[in-house]
Amino acid sequence: MRSIAQPGVPVAERIQWVEARGRAFSFMLEAGIPLLESVRRGFAAEGFAGGVLNAKGGALGPFAYVMPALSRDGANAAFYSDTFRPEGVTHLRLAALTLGMRDDAPFFHCHGLWTEADGRFNGGHMLPEETVVAEPFEVDAFGIDGAAFLAEPDSETGFRLFGPVARPLTGARSTSRAFALRLRPNQDFACALEGFCRQRGILRARLHGGVGSTIGAVFTDGRSVVPFATELAVTTGGIATDADGWPQADLDVALVDYLGGIAEGKLVRGDNPVLMTMELVLEVL
Repeated sequence: MRSIAQPGVPVAERIQWVEARGRAFSFMLEAGIPLLESVRRGFAAEGFAGGVLNAKGGALGPFAYVMPALSRDGANAAFYSDTFRPEGVTHLRLAALTLGMRDDAPFFHCHGLWTEADGRFNGGHMLPEETVVAEPFEVDAFGIDGAAFLAEPDSETGFRLFGPVARPLTGARSTSRAFALRLRPNQDFACALEGFCRQRGILRARLHGGVGSTIGAVFTDGRSVVPFATELAVTTGGIATDADGWPQADLDVALVDYLGGIAEGKLVRGDNPVLMTMELVLEVL
């Protein structure tokens, strides 16, 4: 399987996880305020401080983002481009977002695809500090109670990354057992999830959120993405049993690579290793 050398020593535990409670819900993002604050308000209205969400449309402006890029100084296995700030209103095609905490304040990690006002179809990593909701739009969310995504320095990759940490239960109305996860580099996305579920007897689960990167990509229809650095959003995903009764992952994703190529499709199991990170929530069914 493909792998990329990271600047730091690999951490022994390859999946960072916290068991929690949670609930799926939808809400409308408010227009005219920063995306980060609009997302925070939507979760807070349901009693949650954080969680994950997916969007299948929407309008943003002002809007700022970066794309994956090669490392400039070798300190990281890959890095980010300069910041892009397209004029006018940008229309989302899709997005996946993790809402957590950084420096004791709400923060998000969000990847998506969109069409800019000049017609350019693009994708990448949205910047929380500079992105504003232009028009109200609905998102599908999953709030977590008993866990939170916290941005902390990661010695393996040299980045500051979201990872789940335990938090006291707040009593938010929850309906499901859930796991907040972060997959570390150089392990196959699907196989890592399957192994995690096998160890805990989980045979069916729904994936919520899904923000991260893979080392290129290989899809079930035979297409592949060769450039190694990507920004990826999961569009749909879950765990079901195969013919032998073992958990099997099904993952549909969208991504942009560091050369600007965009791809969407179902990932092959066993040939899509994580580049830097993969954040998500598994809801046990």
